[in-house]
Amino acid sequence: MQMRDKVREAYSAAALTPDARHAFPVGRVFASSLAYQENAPAAALEAFAGVSNVPAFACIPEGATVLDLGCGAGLDTWLVAPRARRVIGADFSLPMLRRASSCRPVNTMFTLAAAERLPLQDASIDVALVNGIFNLNPSRAEIFAELARVLKPGAHLYAAELILASPLPEDERRREDDWFA
Repeated sequence: MQMRDKVREAYSAAALTPDARHAFPVGRVFASSLAYQENAPAAALEAFAGVSNVPAFACIPEGATVLDLGCGAGLDTWLVAPRARRVIGADFSLPMLRRASSCRPVNTMFTLAAAERLPLQDASIDVALVNGIFNLNPSRAEIFAELARVLKPGAHLYAAELILASPLPEDERRREDDWFA
């Protein structure tokens, strides 16, 4: 099984059984620790698996079209929807998208897509949010190229990511059983 398939399987499991044990933080308590709103939809909070509260620091201009890349259960999508004209959530996990769709504001849509191959027009996005996908996808250069393609000139990208304080030891970098590290 390829690394991408393992990551998709892990995030799909978080969507299907958020209360189970996962290799990464999941859920309402974790979202609360990042100062997410407690009144957000339960479906989005229960399976939240980002790394930061990106909507808290994202400036969403009135009338903006927003891309929530790696939207997962849709918490960030839900939070920015009142500030945007339209929000497009994209994720590669169908179970996560099903959760996100269950609490979908009217000005949102969700699409099943790889981050490096978005079904969006060139220069169609005013603001992009990315909440913890780069450490999980080896196609980082392609993701940045795809973001550059879909963002309008002068658009903004708000991202949060896990980063290492120091390089991993060689034996840990080569272990597929700890893909989240």
